[in-house]
Amino acid sequence: MKQLDRRAFLKTTSLAGIGTLIQANAFANEFPVVRVAAGQRKFNSSVIEATISRMKGVIKDPELAWLFENCFPNTLDTTVHFKQKDGRPDTFVITGDIHAMWLRDSTAQVWPYLPLVTKDESLKQLIAGVVNRQTECILIDPYANAFNDGPGHSEWLKDHTDMKPELHERKWELDSLCYTVRLAYHYWKTAKDVSVFDEKWLKAAQLIISTCRVQQRLKGRGPYRFGRTTSWSTDTVPGNGYGNNTKPNGLIHSIFRPSDDATQYPFLIPSNLFAVVSFRQIAEIAEQVYKNQAFANECKSFANEVEQAIKKYAVINHPQFGPMYAMEVDGFGNYLFQDDANVPNLLGLPYLGAVNPNDKIYQNTRRFVLSESNPYFFKGKAAEGIGSPHTLVNQIWPMSIIMRAMTSNDDAEILAQLRFLKNTHAKTGFMHESFDKDDASKFTRKWFAWANTLFGELLLKIERERPHLLSKI
Repeated sequence: MKQLDRRAFLKTTSLAGIGTLIQANAFANEFPVVRVAAGQRKFNSSVIEATISRMKGVIKDPELAWLFENCFPNTLDTTVHFKQKDGRPDTFVITGDIHAMWLRDSTAQVWPYLPLVTKDESLKQLIAGVVNRQTECILIDPYANAFNDGPGHSEWLKDHTDMKPELHERKWELDSLCYTVRLAYHYWKTAKDVSVFDEKWLKAAQLIISTCRVQQRLKGRGPYRFGRTTSWSTDTVPGNGYGNNTKPNGLIHSIFRPSDDATQYPFLIPSNLFAVVSFRQIAEIAEQVYKNQAFANECKSFANEVEQAIKKYAVINHPQFGPMYAMEVDGFGNYLFQDDANVPNLLGLPYLGAVNPNDKIYQNTRRFVLSESNPYFFKGKAAEGIGSPHTLVNQIWPMSIIMRAMTSNDDAEILAQLRFLKNTHAKTGFMHESFDKDDASKFTRKWFAWANTLFGELLLKIERERPHLLSKI
């Protein structure tokens, strides 16, 4: 090489190196490390790390890839407490910034990891531990929604209900029990492992069915009632703790919604649809694992009964959208046209396997939910999506944006939701409970593991079903 050429080459190379360094620094400044350091994580899995590495190569947008790296492992990084108890795996899962285990949230938080349990025995044991812990929780109290890690002191210990030291909160939410069935059933189907189905699980399953039978209130109101001394109206229950009056019709009462807000009309339809799925899953387990045909038949009969009641009492003819599901009914002919961001909701019914996404009634319902006819659908400068009375007005939940994408068959709609999610994390690298429709920097719950792992689940679903979209944003 001539001397002049060599100098030019070295100069070019140096400039290229400086340029690369500048780009790297810019990336680090824009997308800093916000994930918990490896040595401080609650649980480590090589298959999770391999999934993150693969997805970072597939997702072309660096910010979206960064969000996946932060959000997908968030439950494992920060919320799980695994141990062996009486020779069986036991996993306590906090929600994030609240140090308690919700039956619903704990299922949803570990759900995206289920497909990976066949590749990682430690991850398999962790999720089996969640199933085992949920079984223990149900046997303590089937009406409770959230639990302490053993006897403890809850801020809600003085609630006007039958509180126990093991309970964090005792709000009767039908979906809580359904989520435990969802996890146990799909763990069995994925891992091909029946070890979680011991006598305790069967007893818990029977308690689920008997509790739901009582909450049909065909023979009286049952033992459950709830009150709280509070100025927040949706945090306590009307009707002397039993909820607003209903006319029994085969549907199951849910005194609270998945948002932990009291129902207006106690027949909460998304949860009843979820219950139909759950009862049939219990029936299959009873038949194939326990060889208990009598209990299986009881579950199937109950599922059919609730399904018929839904068809008769929950489908209402909306003046603009036609026949659609109400969110709540009371059996007297009153109904609530609304949706809430928390799942189960009307929007997320196909995600839970409760309806066919192409079903006409669901499609009518979906059009309503994603319109300004829904009083909790908000549009603003930052994004559009569903909120919740739980966070009052003008607050959009990332969970609703994720669920809209999860239940869509339209590329353009899915891409629009990804852009909303990318633009509304307020530079934190994580999903939140909710954000102001006009200013995403005003958000609630900085550490909300369910929303984080649900975001990871969405991107994995897109990679599996519509990988071309990950190069379009």
